Amino acid sequence: MDIIEILKEDYQRFPANQTYTIYAPDVYFQDPLNKFRGVKRYKGMINFIQTWFLDPKMDLHNIQRLGDTIKTEWTLSWNTPLPWKPRISIPGWSELCLNSDGLIISHVDYWNCSRLDVVKQHLSTKKI
Repeated sequence: MDIIEILKEDYQRFPANQTYTIYAPDVYFQDPLNKFRGVKRYKGMINFIQTWFLDPKMDLHNIQRLGDTIKTEWTLSWNTPLPWKPRISIPGWSELCLNSDGLIISHVDYWNCSRLDVVKQHLSTKKI
């Protein structure tokens, strides 16, 4: 199966049953909150989301490949396990770089909102 199709399916199932074999063992990951290397740590981050976030969902809006780079546009949303269970929504995009074996060696996420905007969503008592 083509890596684009695998990624589309992973986004639909997110965060359950992700295909970690498409990542190089020493994959570099970065988002506005994290920066690390290794598929083991990446799995741990996804497991954290699956364990602690309520109803996490990753909506894929666009995916395209140009040479050894894949760009995805998405919205990540979930309910935070606070008493008022606010619905958090982070629109953003990812840039994935592939090595010569077709494995993802770099996965960098960018948000279309600030970290402060995300904190403010947690303080809101209205559900989105």
